[in-house]
Amino acid sequence: MNTVKTALLLGLLSGLLLFGGEMIGGQQGLIWGLGIAVVMNFSSYFFSDKIALSMYSAQPVSESENPEVYHRVAPIVRGLAQRMDIPMPKLYLIPDPSPNAFATGRNPKHASVAVTAGILQLMNDNEIEGVVAHELGHVMHRDILISSVAATLAAAITFMARMAFFFGGSSRDDDNRGGALGGIMMLILAPIAAMVIQMAISRSREYDADAASAKYVGSPYPLVAALTKLESWSKRIPMDASPSTAHMFIIKPFTGDTLMRLFSTHPSTEDRIARLQALR
Repeated sequence: MNTVKTALLLGLLSGLLLFGGEMIGGQQGLIWGLGIAVVMNFSSYFFSDKIALSMYSAQPVSESENPEVYHRVAPIVRGLAQRMDIPMPKLYLIPDPSPNAFATGRNPKHASVAVTAGILQLMNDNEIEGVVAHELGHVMHRDILISSVAATLAAAITFMARMAFFFGGSSRDDDNRGGALGGIMMLILAPIAAMVIQMAISRSREYDADAASAKYVGSPYPLVAALTKLESWSKRIPMDASPSTAHMFIIKPFTGDTLMRLFSTHPSTEDRIARLQALR
């Protein structure tokens, strides 16, 4: 049911993009909207992982590169990957003191898990296991691809809204659609609708990843303890994260932008902890 809901929401985002294109430029605008959707989805599918890792200066973790981190984290990741029956993902270290982690990659065979230096300093091994299990839950459910496509479509809709604002979006089709009304609708309504849909998708996937952590660790309490620490320390040591990738992290980075926290793509930490405790 959750998968069907996500597919419907993604279809709604794509439909909103196409509708916006037609409102702005009629038949030609519809074609442009379809072209943007195809290009954006293709780019998300193949390149979102590389872009995200590069954006946060993530460093490979192996026995030869960052061996101390490897010998601590790799056994945890390997054991969880075996339990979940997915390939061992690549490991990366983000040199940032703010505690956080994310998974990326278009499918389990091309997945990567990145942890910050801050989370390794803050968490004990049990809590790290809870966090990693959450991230591997995203990998197992292919949430990274879903969230990346949703974020890209939402960004494309916002981009088209700005195009409508600056260029007016006149239509010369037989139906004479578009014009100023289409531009105003795209400018005001489309980005809001896209954000609401994207939030619904992201929240749904976070709850499922939390449940996967509880299942494959064998207890919800390692993740409960980790989330409690993350909620506190991510505010004390905020991470300078891009809003376009904030949905990827286990807890949304606090950048000091009150409006962005209000429209968070993550459920509240209190709600997540309550749901996890109900799984005990």
